[in-house]
Amino acid sequence: MPVKNLTAAPPRLSPRLPLAAGALVALAAAVVAYVSTGSPARAAGALVAGTVAAALAWFVSTLPGLTVRGLVAGGFFVLAGIFSWTFLKHGVVVWALLAVEGVVFAVWSWPWLRRLRELPRLGTAWLGLAYWLLGIVGAVLILHPGVAAQRVAYGGVFTLAVLAVVAARRDLSVGVAGAFLLAVALLVLSGSGNLFAAVHAVPPDTLWGKNMQHRFWGGPFLLYHPNSLALIAVAAAVRLGADRAFAVWQRLVVTGVAGFVVLETNSRTGFVFLGAAAAVHAVLLWRRRGAGLPSYERWWLAAAAVPFAVLALVLVLSGGQGFLFQSRYGGDDPTSGRLDTWKQVGTEWVHTDVAQKLFGDAQTARAVVRRANDGALSEAERLNLTTDNAAVGALRHGGVLGELAFLFGLALMLWHAVRGRGPGADPPAAWFTVAAVGSLATVASADFLLGGTGGTLWILLVAGESWVTAR
Repeated sequence: MPVKNLTAAPPRLSPRLPLAAGALVALAAAVVAYVSTGSPARAAGALVAGTVAAALAWFVSTLPGLTVRGLVAGGFFVLAGIFSWTFLKHGVVVWALLAVEGVVFAVWSWPWLRRLRELPRLGTAWLGLAYWLLGIVGAVLILHPGVAAQRVAYGGVFTLAVLAVVAARRDLSVGVAGAFLLAVALLVLSGSGNLFAAVHAVPPDTLWGKNMQHRFWGGPFLLYHPNSLALIAVAAAVRLGADRAFAVWQRLVVTGVAGFVVLETNSRTGFVFLGAAAAVHAVLLWRRRGAGLPSYERWWLAAAAVPFAVLALVLVLSGGQGFLFQSRYGGDDPTSGRLDTWKQVGTEWVHTDVAQKLFGDAQTARAVVRRANDGALSEAERLNLTTDNAAVGALRHGGVLGELAFLFGLALMLWHAVRGRGPGADPPAAWFTVAAVGSLATVASADFLLGGTGGTLWILLVAGESWVTAR
């Protein structure tokens, strides 16, 4: 009787299966596009887009270091952001996702009290959690129990998320980056019929899509703000591109994907973030600093010829200098209305009571900003705006104390990113240095560092800093 070989390697998956699955996905995208538009050109574009989406999903499966916990953590955050835009008028969907997220993170982070004492050591915890706690106090002081209760829910979920990352005691950042790339694949698939079109799908029946049809949001099934979509692509490129654990072809592919997404979304924020990350990466290669940094015989070739060539190509294809300084909403405002929003925040802060000066605006749970000149024709159409500036957002959400917490957290995160845990400790991972220092470029145009449902960059930085301090 033959003896079964117990040490033999498990059978490997035939490469024909993912190829067949990818072909079916691409074909289905083409069929849907043709049926909905009747255009052979749209169907051909959808076929290409479906192929790109399937290839990107396969690419994620090739990444070493991928973990289920990292994929789920990153997936929850990016899905919350996508759902916030896809279901703009159905907030219950986002709350349902946050509830599931909270349960999963609560299970992973038990025992909670023992792990809470580790959070003050993380600059990212100060960045993304402190203003929720301060905001709860502010809402209680001005007798807004409903706002306080919602902030308890928000702050609780995001605190559990950080605790779950800390409890893992391993590097979850590859899984988080993988989740970002899978989200890009889903959005490309959802918008396969309009990815290569001049006019893109935008959120229906709302001012959010006004003058934004030239930017890729996804499609009718899943929508994501173009700046956020560009961010997750660039963040994934930063995580994988500055780590020698990945093959050269993987680093090249993910950098190219980031450039392609920035181009399609017409995102200046994504462009600037990619440029800042490329510059920091070049400095690290020049000084040969950072754990896991790839080594090249000609460092300048890797640092300049790839990321900067991608940036140059994006700039040329996007319209050159006009892309960076264009006024998208008319007038002479290249900040796309951000300047008016910041002025509104400052004006309201000056005229508010002492409690809200210290602890932040407590009129709404997410401290949204409402401007009279946002383009709405009636009060019912008025937009709930974010600050699109992390420093201004810290003041809006947490008042003066929130601003101090933000600055302290930023300094602490940068210390860990540049110096690690201090003299004699292991150096920080090069990718984390690139991501943390490069993220400074996003402060002036986005609130990505503040966490929340749009905190995709934040959760990646949490994973990176947690692993640095754990080691």
